[in-house]
Amino acid sequence: MATIEKRRNKAGKVISYRITVAGGIDTTGKQIRHRMTWKPDAKMTARQIDKALARAAADFERQIEQGYQLDNRQTFAEYTDYVIALKERTGLKKRTIDRYRELKVRVDLAIGHMKLIDIRPQHLNSFYENLSEQGIRMNTNSAKARIDLNALLKENHLSYAACAKLSAVSAPTVSAAANGKSIRLSSADKIAATLGISTTSLFTLEQDSKPLEPRTILEYHCFISGVLSQAEKELLIPYNPASKATPPKVEKKEVVYYQPDQLARILNALEDAPLKWKTFTYLLIDTGCRRGEIAGLKWKSIDLHSGIITIERALLYSTARGTYEDTTKNRKSRTLHLAPETITLLKQHKASQLEMQLANGDRWNDTGFVFTQDNGLPICPTSATHWLDDFAKAHDLPHIHPHAFRHTAASLMIAQGVDLVTTANELGHSSAMVTANVYAHQIEEAKAKASNARASVFSRQLQA
Repeated sequence: MATIEKRRNKAGKVISYRITVAGGIDTTGKQIRHRMTWKPDAKMTARQIDKALARAAADFERQIEQGYQLDNRQTFAEYTDYVIALKERTGLKKRTIDRYRELKVRVDLAIGHMKLIDIRPQHLNSFYENLSEQGIRMNTNSAKARIDLNALLKENHLSYAACAKLSAVSAPTVSAAANGKSIRLSSADKIAATLGISTTSLFTLEQDSKPLEPRTILEYHCFISGVLSQAEKELLIPYNPASKATPPKVEKKEVVYYQPDQLARILNALEDAPLKWKTFTYLLIDTGCRRGEIAGLKWKSIDLHSGIITIERALLYSTARGTYEDTTKNRKSRTLHLAPETITLLKQHKASQLEMQLANGDRWNDTGFVFTQDNGLPICPTSATHWLDDFAKAHDLPHIHPHAFRHTAASLMIAQGVDLVTTANELGHSSAMVTANVYAHQIEEAKAKASNARASVFSRQLQA
């Protein structure tokens, strides 16, 4: 039986009611009491209040009997902290945890103060609508060097790596800034502080007022839905309001891959590229691996005699953690056979790395990574993207992104009739269904070619 207690303000006026329901015994043998606060509408009459209060008490009692541990004092922000910690303990990828914490900042501003039990689909729809407005981006200031940063670093006897270490940013970020690219304002502040110059003297600040992309808004929705789904699972709320909200529709992005003539141009341009990056790019093309998987390669995972490579880890970067090692995306290792050309480059690169090790002496860190900085420490995986971007511009090539080589490898396998299960295993997909979904267009093209090949028998008959 629910008990109801009036809550009064200092003037003695009733402003709310506390409903208490007993339900179960705790581990010490004491009775568990569940409480909720109910506030009447200011326009209600005394009779309407009595009826609504009785109905609220009955609903609350029924929910407790059904197992719901409703606690209308816990806010969304408080519960989100618990869910993220829970996901981290159960082994969710570090990158995903970092992204959750980034998303939480904006979500907390919108609904973090709300009690779990009070959140409704319309609250979420209003939040999604707000995210699609102009000027909504957070941390939208970026910065571009207004002076010759390369000359300034040389004047201060600083390499990109040294400046990065002193500034607590990545070396590719310093490289990007020095080569006239926009970087985050927070990174610009750190570099300017290291060089003892004000940020506005060293950089031109830029503002991005574009609304968020639908894909990003959907990411917020998925995050909120995941938190509320956990609350529903733990019987803290009767249903997940995100499941009844309406996030924006996202058009499926077209897979970008290189045609044979484009790939030939890239390979020709690579002939004169630095050995390290030439080898890195050949591995991307040859294996279809993710950028982080190539950056995370260690020599012990490569058999240069048989040409077999084992993909068992990835090197990733986040602003929260810096560069760190992790498992592959599907947490499984896989073996791949390398082309003779790639093996030859790896042998040359290993010899070159040994020379660099001898030249550096005590400065060398024996990390075992295939791709390193000049002191043996692993490269930042984003440096490969920056190098390919500069490489493409220098050789008048289309924009090159490491993942496009992965799509190219997949398209080539599908076009040549490799079955989906094998293709999925080669790419490190969790299942062939993932491969089928991502490369649906390429699969349809392959089917059309097969159909045309079968139909050619009729053309030959007519010509006869």
